[in-house]
Amino acid sequence: MADMFDERHSAVLANGVKMPLLGFGCYQIPAADAERCVLDALEVGYRHIDTAEAYLNEKGVGAAVRGSGLNRADVFITSKIWICHYGYEKTKTTVYRCLERMGLDYLDLMLLHQGFGDYYGAFKALQELYAEGVLKAIGVSNFFPRFLLDLVKFGAAPAPMVNQVELHPYFQQPQARALMAQNKVQAEAWAPLAELKNNILHDPVLTAIAQKHGKSVAQVILRYLTQNHVVTLVKSVRKERMVENLQSLEFDLDADDMRDIASLDQGKPLFFDHGSVEAVDQFVGFNEHLKQILD
Repeated sequence: MADMFDERHSAVLANGVKMPLLGFGCYQIPAADAERCVLDALEVGYRHIDTAEAYLNEKGVGAAVRGSGLNRADVFITSKIWICHYGYEKTKTTVYRCLERMGLDYLDLMLLHQGFGDYYGAFKALQELYAEGVLKAIGVSNFFPRFLLDLVKFGAAPAPMVNQVELHPYFQQPQARALMAQNKVQAEAWAPLAELKNNILHDPVLTAIAQKHGKSVAQVILRYLTQNHVVTLVKSVRKERMVENLQSLEFDLDADDMRDIASLDQGKPLFFDHGSVEAVDQFVGFNEHLKQILD
């Protein structure tokens, strides 16, 4: 089994913390299935688990980590704070509630889930909890360049160490990723397989590359991202698929492959354009719905 924290399989954050390049994402995993799925993921070799309070499965994730028999230091765990819990006091309280739900003493990474609301106050709370050792690293999710730079350039130190955003062959965000790299913010991909939109697993370019290497299209996509040093989250509820996804780290794409996949970028998101005016109204609705559930 590969060491997920070694140089080949991990990214080093701005504060020196090692983060496995390939993680198991828990988005859309029902609460009733979370413990089983995370236990399976840990058993086959994942050492990076990503959840969020908005996913409503933190309890199961924590139970799996505690019940896995692994040393806590050998598992990198991320969660995220939802917008309704932004603001200094609310965010501090929510972090401790998250730890209580998960039955853990600390988190390896805590993110602000969206770039709306009082993210300044929320991030200040994360900074203080980081200084206290409750959080080993802090960052943001879905922060388009203008909002990320706002925190990096105008916020107090430390700056966000990670930005988790939509990244896949059809939306590669090269300029945003370059900006992150310049500011020592690690890029992290959600929906790396584009949630199978646009028939991505049958894309002719990706299919040809997969056949060339004797791999699946999904493995090619995951390797493209990790080979570009993007931390990548992938989800499956099937153990055999978890193994297949993890095996994406066992081969390399050549320069022609990387160029051909780069050419697939369409330059626009397949999900939400978090930088648009329309997104504000969408997330007002999402926030009201989740607030009723989370509170």
